[in-house]
Amino acid sequence: MQVCRYSDPNQGVRIGAVRDQRVVDVTRTVANITDLLSHPQPESLLTEALAVADSEGLWSLAELDVTPSAERAHLLKPMDKQEVWAAGVTYRRSQEARMEESEAAASCYDRVYDADRPELFLKATPHRAVGPNAPIIIRKDSTWNVPEPELTLVISPRKKLVGFTVGNDVSSRSIEGENPLYLPQAKTYVGGAAVGPVITLAGGIDDPSRLEIELRIGRGRENVFRGSVRVDQLKRSFDELIDYLGREQSFPYGVLLMTGTGVVPASDFTLQPEDLVEIEIDQIGTLSNPVAMGRG
Repeated sequence: MQVCRYSDPNQGVRIGAVRDQRVVDVTRTVANITDLLSHPQPESLLTEALAVADSEGLWSLAELDVTPSAERAHLLKPMDKQEVWAAGVTYRRSQEARMEESEAAASCYDRVYDADRPELFLKATPHRAVGPNAPIIIRKDSTWNVPEPELTLVISPRKKLVGFTVGNDVSSRSIEGENPLYLPQAKTYVGGAAVGPVITLAGGIDDPSRLEIELRIGRGRENVFRGSVRVDQLKRSFDELIDYLGREQSFPYGVLLMTGTGVVPASDFTLQPEDLVEIEIDQIGTLSNPVAMGRG
């Protein structure tokens, strides 16, 4: 079962349950994503919401998966008050890429990959994250920028796994490569994270480890990068990441956790304005975002 958040020009922000690629408005029962994550049985809540929803005038998911516009209905990021956190160096390829950034930091990233404690950091507050088809931002003061496609966990205030969405942990690798202490500037800024297009509830995926994450980058009419990885290459378990994230932390509205990337373009590649980044995870969907340059 899937849920989305969308904007209707006549009714404002709505919550939709996705059934057979059709979006049913369930806002009367589920007012927002926080309500869904706070419910002890989110799947039961959605089932009840569907039973009493008006099934007339349904949107198709494809109709909503369009460039945001005040004049037409469109998907929004599937979060409202939730923070977005991220885990780093959880795939071998990510470890290698982080070591490529900086000789001085290489041993640091090597130790993180093998350590008991994972690398975790705050990626975005709600206003810093964008949703489907909205521009992701590359920093004006960075010369090396890449997308990072990541399976993203959707976690309840009780720190229980509720579902999954697609995440893009946009990274300014030239900044982080100067010094690992610059990580917050390389990772946490307005437009530096994207999530969506929907949340697939955990019960709807039999074996998340078999999910495949594919990254495609288009430039004009050319496909300039394509790569993929399976989630079973993730070094750490979901339970382990959630456990460490929850230590000495509280998330009254729930939280989203990006689980790290195993797809990294070569070191001579950098994003450019007007590129199109598409991240597809089977059983969840495709998150598409154009690239725009920051204002500095």
